[in-house]
Amino acid sequence: MNMKKETLKKGFSKLCTAKAMAELYEANFKQVSKYVHATSRGHEAIQIALGMQLLPQDYAFPYYRDDAMLLSFGLEPYDLMLQLLAKKDDPFSGGRTYYSHPSLKDDDKPKIPHQSSATGMQTIPATGVAMGMQYKELQGLADYSLESDPVNSNTVDTALKPITVCSLGDASVTEGEIAEAFQMAALKQMPILYLVQDNGWDISANAAETRAQNAFEYAQGFKGLEAISIDGANFTESYEALEKVIETIRTERRPFLVHAKVPLLNHHTSGVRMEWYRDDLDEARSRDPYPVIKQQLLDAGFSEKEVEEIENSAKAKVQSDFEKALQAKDPKPEDLFTNDFVPTPITEEKGTRSPEGADKVVMVDCALFAVEELMKKHKECLLYGQDVGGRLGGVFREAATLAQKFGDDRVFNTPIQEAFIVGSTVGMSAVGLKPIVEVQFADYIWPGLNQLFTEVSRSCYLSNGKWPVSMILRVPIGAYGSGGPYHSSSVESVITNIRGIKIAYPSNGADLKGLMKAAYYDPNPVVILEHKGLYWSKVPGTQGATSVEPSEDYVLPFGKAWVLQEIWKQENVETLTIVTYGMGVHWAMNASEQLGMQDQIEVIDLRTLFPLDEDTIMKSVKKTGKCLVVTEEPSNNSFARALSGKIQEECFKYLDAPVMTIGSENMPAIPLNSTLEQTMIPSTEKVKTKIERLLDY
Repeated sequence: MNMKKETLKKGFSKLCTAKAMAELYEANFKQVSKYVHATSRGHEAIQIALGMQLLPQDYAFPYYRDDAMLLSFGLEPYDLMLQLLAKKDDPFSGGRTYYSHPSLKDDDKPKIPHQSSATGMQTIPATGVAMGMQYKELQGLADYSLESDPVNSNTVDTALKPITVCSLGDASVTEGEIAEAFQMAALKQMPILYLVQDNGWDISANAAETRAQNAFEYAQGFKGLEAISIDGANFTESYEALEKVIETIRTERRPFLVHAKVPLLNHHTSGVRMEWYRDDLDEARSRDPYPVIKQQLLDAGFSEKEVEEIENSAKAKVQSDFEKALQAKDPKPEDLFTNDFVPTPITEEKGTRSPEGADKVVMVDCALFAVEELMKKHKECLLYGQDVGGRLGGVFREAATLAQKFGDDRVFNTPIQEAFIVGSTVGMSAVGLKPIVEVQFADYIWPGLNQLFTEVSRSCYLSNGKWPVSMILRVPIGAYGSGGPYHSSSVESVITNIRGIKIAYPSNGADLKGLMKAAYYDPNPVVILEHKGLYWSKVPGTQGATSVEPSEDYVLPFGKAWVLQEIWKQENVETLTIVTYGMGVHWAMNASEQLGMQDQIEVIDLRTLFPLDEDTIMKSVKKTGKCLVVTEEPSNNSFARALSGKIQEECFKYLDAPVMTIGSENMPAIPLNSTLEQTMIPSTEKVKTKIERLLDY
């Protein structure tokens, strides 16, 4: 054995600490089981062997059993116990999330972006970090500084390039999102290590019931993803194997998978006890990593007394930290309301909206020019999604010429992987990039919702403000030209039910450009819903979607509605507010004009669905006394219905009639046939009929 005695001693100390923590939690079960937790017991050797070799410039995505890994990063038992007990000073989340769900941005430790409960979903954000590292290297944006080599304990002459580590359990490898991550890492040859800790169990289901092969065997199907299988319960074997793998990734910049066989020596979680279902406990205990590393210390020349001192020191530290953590303060009620978003610098409309002499352009071009201007100015800006690359430039030509102008590394196609497209932005943002990504049609967003909801939207809040996800997700939406049931859906009600994201739904090109610019400079995640039927104003009555192209410095803040038609309150004339967005703006304006009621109808274009400009809405409705909310979605259980209810609640004593809503028919899908499509969705004529009914109320 060539391992340095100091390395072995440190590994043993960390393992003793993790073991002592698990034993203390069990001994104080009633006190600590208020909140569910899991421990690393049985997994400690592989976790510590990895953690000891990572550097501050590396990124790590541990999973919920990785408390030993966190100790090896330099965190104290006290830090972890603050999270165990959901205390205010929990350094990861401020008491918001479970034990061993870390998020860390310390200068002297590996960086840990927020992740969810890590049963596979974290592989996509982790692979996004590796993709971001690769992009920065290709673009000359990498800023490596000299770091200490943890193996030789000497300052190296050249910077060690960072790697990404994604830790996961073998049971989670059956998740579909794992395949998306592996596929991209293998395809693009990214600098990432997937550490799969295989203890043979899901919860009560074992590997034989649930997996056709283990992770090592599964990895063979991904050409370019090299894999090894090791005994993860042997510290020395694990350390030396990982040392070679990590060095290879740092120098050759390609992905690896390490499949580590480990025993599970504690409960699945504190809420699911091992004695309820395990029939292999004796066999598992025979593979305990603790006696193995203890014997390795003795073989290396440590005395029994020295070993005992390390053990006792670890136990004393754990006990002391636990007693201290018990006394720590809980969060206050007002702590609930912090860090859902990071403040944006874009709070006012600035720049020239309609420059003199500028050409009038269609909506899709306003967005295209906005992205082009951003990419010229910011090398951190990149665009990817399905078919946006140079060969096509997007199915709506919304990315036309961008790949030719900025290169295939900045504008590129992805596989058909909506989850990866959405979730990878977490990692890209974490390394300082600003990805603009696209889901080709709103109908295809469903596979990406897990990542949007679980990883993207909650990152800022659950990391207590450390890791906001700065990204833009473009989503072509709405019915247009007999697109049929798979290219026509409106999905805003689902999106607006995801807290932690901002949502734009512009009705014209100038707004789209201004909101795109605001979204870029916003440090939070933004979804921009872009109606396909407005892109070229080919739908009759949508010429208002074309705009004089705003200046390059034009920005339009989120949460500022536009009163398109402002009217005065008239005591003897029936007046009405129409609240709408997207295509609804054009139906409303056309209906108002055709009825000759421009002086009776105030039309409000929301522009953004979150944040929502409630002040402008309520002020208008209180003035006019009647309100119609127009949407393209089927109206039952929709964003529009919820908004109608809010208006009714806030403006009840000012209303002369119930707040009404008009949307598509409440059918499961938009049919392909053009007659059926037009029967399904609203129109100017349908809005006119609703206006007349409401005004006569």
